[in-house]
Amino acid sequence: MRLSQFHELMADEFGAVRARSLATDHVFAELNGQTVNQALEAGWDARDVWRAVCVAFEVPRERR
Repeated sequence: MRLSQFHELMADEFGAVRARSLATDHVFAELNGQTVNQALEAGWDARDVWRAVCVAFEVPRERR
């Protein structure tokens, strides 16, 4: 998954403003205690980060 696609999925699911806030401020246990931005900067695959977000926020399977 490209990073641009990841950001598009985030914005579609949460709205642009909330998606940016979640990426910056929310710490995910699924990402080893990192935020989305920290995980991506650390080299995590965007698909894995998206899956972690989906699990944490119970995104329906059809939108994953």
